[in-house]
Amino acid sequence: MRILLDYRPALRHRTGAGEYVHELARALAGSAPPGEVLILFSASWKDRLSPPPFPGVRAIDRRIPGRLLNFAWHRLEWPRVEQVTGERFDVAHAAHPLLIPTAGAAQVVTIHDLDFLDHRERTHAEIRRDYPALAPGHARRADAIITISRASAAAIERRLGVPAAKIAICPPGAPAWPPRDREPDAGCLLFLGTIEPRKNLQVLLDAYERLLASSPGAPPLVLAGGIGAGGAAIAQRARRPPLAGRVELPGYVDDRARQELYRRALVFVLPSLDEGFGIPALEAMTVGVPVIASDRGALPEVVGDAGPLVDPHDAGALAHEMASVLASAGRRQQMREAGWRQARQFQWSRSAGTLRETYRRAVAARRERRG
Repeated sequence: MRILLDYRPALRHRTGAGEYVHELARALAGSAPPGEVLILFSASWKDRLSPPPFPGVRAIDRRIPGRLLNFAWHRLEWPRVEQVTGERFDVAHAAHPLLIPTAGAAQVVTIHDLDFLDHRERTHAEIRRDYPALAPGHARRADAIITISRASAAAIERRLGVPAAKIAICPPGAPAWPPRDREPDAGCLLFLGTIEPRKNLQVLLDAYERLLASSPGAPPLVLAGGIGAGGAAIAQRARRPPLAGRVELPGYVDDRARQELYRRALVFVLPSLDEGFGIPALEAMTVGVPVIASDRGALPEVVGDAGPLVDPHDAGALAHEMASVLASAGRRQQMREAGWRQARQFQWSRSAGTLRETYRRAVAARRERRG
């Protein structure tokens, strides 16, 4: 089987979608049976995919502006990927909700969540222009849909009119990071993700202000991540009194710096209004950081019973949980142990196996439909 996997989200700063496609590709390559060929596809005017990021894969890298190719693929459904690459494939797997045009390959799309349908104001560029209008039709035409949680799968089935049998749940796996042997003496409260309204950081800042009012010696709050659409106001507030000097904004952090932040953290907080999964919560549990999360989206299934889940609109409840966890070393230890157990349930190898079987079913469905 010849598989084309769209690697473009992982070309530069690997946020959630980029990290997902990168690690899923690594797991596929590491478990490939004889005769399976995994080809990572990239198209960019300035960012190159060369050499391939790890052994066992091929790379096809075209110097084509990404926005131009996206417009042609999304709106014109041209050129076919075989014309772009000069090769043929059994599977063409898009890393986003819109199909890759193809002459005969099974078409697979990835839908992390449906926030783009509910909150277009949080999106930009082609995501705002194309996803709400085109994703429902593309999902129904796809031979298979990959998603990352039961919550997202249920929403896709209900809202896009897609049969459950066509949806495969391939959750992210826990990173291969060693757990820390002890918590830091002088730590921090940590959020890691894109600085944007969907992450509900205004409410987190409200809660942190309440925490500082009752506990002036509380550890600093670190908001780590690049500034996304609508995130400038959040960053500006964090730099003004009474938060000035108490909130750190290191910007986007790479893999090594991310691990260092987790090892520095006393508590990880993810108060998102919606999450298709919530990879940072899984990373934090893997390292041994207690997690406080919202009770929305997929976060309850990711965190399980390892940490408290709060209403993301209730700053008082969030402040209370942060204060409670910070005040009790015994509770933090219980949360660490529960987090380790929960994180072990998520394995990239298991998700890669599910994905490979989904490819086989998609190829069979495509052939049956074409007679």
